[in-house]
Amino acid sequence: MKYRKTILIFCLLVISFLKLSAQDLVADNMLMFQRDYGGWPKHYHEDKIDYNKVYADVEKATIADESNMNDGTIDNDATTREIRYLLKAYKKIGNKKYLDAAEKGIKYLLKAQYENGGWPQFYPDLSSYRHEITFNDNAMINVMNVLYDLSLQKNELDVVDKSLIGPAATAVKKGVQCILKTQIKVNGKLTVWCAQYDEINYQPAKARAYELPSLSGEESVGIVEFLMRLPDPSKEIKLAITSAVNWFSDSKISGIDWVHKKDASMPKGFDRVVVKDASSVVWARFYEIDTNEPFFCGRDGIKKKNVADVEYERRTGYAWYGTWPKDLIEKKYPEWLSKNKG
Repeated sequence: MKYRKTILIFCLLVISFLKLSAQDLVADNMLMFQRDYGGWPKHYHEDKIDYNKVYADVEKATIADESNMNDGTIDNDATTREIRYLLKAYKKIGNKKYLDAAEKGIKYLLKAQYENGGWPQFYPDLSSYRHEITFNDNAMINVMNVLYDLSLQKNELDVVDKSLIGPAATAVKKGVQCILKTQIKVNGKLTVWCAQYDEINYQPAKARAYELPSLSGEESVGIVEFLMRLPDPSKEIKLAITSAVNWFSDSKISGIDWVHKKDASMPKGFDRVVVKDASSVVWARFYEIDTNEPFFCGRDGIKKKNVADVEYERRTGYAWYGTWPKDLIEKKYPEWLSKNKG
């Protein structure tokens, strides 16, 4: 009997060791790139981080030396992507290092939030436009979806330390209030959101030279879809959602499409052009706040009425038109409305 018990204990120790040391290349690289304070950068020496790469020892040493850099960010899915992946990897193979790193990342997100509920694009580096409340590329909404899933113990967030549930729920409530405060009102009518805001006065703000204060045809979609996740929405939230959807409906552009056109004479072998298409409906990335007219901008920071007037590099390197609200208007909003009448 004693012998069997010894064998059982030994087997349990082996299983525990295997779980602790079980590896996933992508997850291990995420551990390596995580900053000391919990966040992740989006670049490694100006290039997008390749989590599928087998890094040489000299590179690993360099990455380790840079672990205290202040380039943690929520831009380009950074930090939220790593948190979700690490939790999935933990649930799959049981390596607790993955769970610990994900929880450290969640604590980073909670610490980075402003008291008014918004999140800066970068933290702790708040220089230039990095300090602004950032909806651009769904940065803040990605964070809120992670924290909301945590508060509900949903998806991969169900394994996270229960002590983080309360802080996550509080952060989400504050974030929702920030969303409601930043929805732009024009002539007394609620519209949508700018891609970034001054964190002090909630005013639409400029980020990069070609990202000027505007009504956003893309980022506003993610905001509305997040608000529609909330159960028993208040009248204020319902009004925010309905007003934004009405704006999307009023701001659609019919009869044109934004396409790739092969052109061997161009540096990339193609151009991006507007063509007539009677069956097409698109939205501009940016609209003038006062007039609701679409506008475009290059690195010179000068507004242009026609995207063809934007320099080639920016014309082909930015999403100036898209169909972002289409599924929201045609499917998601009607489904939400049927459940939230009155």
